[in-house]
Amino acid sequence: MTPLTVDAFLYGLGIAASVVCGATGVLEAGRKQVDLFGAITAGVAASLGGGTLRDLLLDRQVFWIADQAYLTATILAAIFTFFLARRWTVPGKLFLIPDAIGLALFTVVGTQVGLQFGAPWLVASLMGVITAVFGGLLRDVLTNEVPLVFTSELYATAAWLGALALIALQALGLDPVSAGFIAMGVVFAVRLAAIRWKITLPRLTSGGNPPT
Repeated sequence: MTPLTVDAFLYGLGIAASVVCGATGVLEAGRKQVDLFGAITAGVAASLGGGTLRDLLLDRQVFWIADQAYLTATILAAIFTFFLARRWTVPGKLFLIPDAIGLALFTVVGTQVGLQFGAPWLVASLMGVITAVFGGLLRDVLTNEVPLVFTSELYATAAWLGALALIALQALGLDPVSAGFIAMGVVFAVRLAAIRWKITLPRLTSGGNPPT
């Protein structure tokens, strides 16, 4: 059997993440009873927004313009999910599981893109976080929700831990594919644990009385 190359691995992850996040964008938008166009818009924003910002920051060609398979997969996933959700009632929190999967996939893709582009390790880790969370932020803004990344249980933190794990494992000599699978597991496990046990970062609260 031919070994899985890094490029093939990242391409497969990118397509899978586009499908998953396109679907979760529709599920979240469905709470606002949007039409088909609105659902597709939310799905595309959730799926492609983070990678778009990453590529603009790195001054590289935007990934879904270079290869329209990402855009096609996202739109098809959004349309399928839209009509599926119209036929069957989808529990309100069901999207959290595929959202965690998409978070894990896009974290690895974004971090590896940063590393391949020659970015320093810290910058590469932040590229992973941006790729993973910015699309969800756009989705929530478009659907008039407080962004999940600002209020939910560990979200961007889970992505950053996974990105740092990926970089550390590769620095220790582990091949990128194996390191990628482990890093995805880290992101997914941290996110689900945070949801299960309501683990959050400290929140900013105003102390004392406001000035008069």
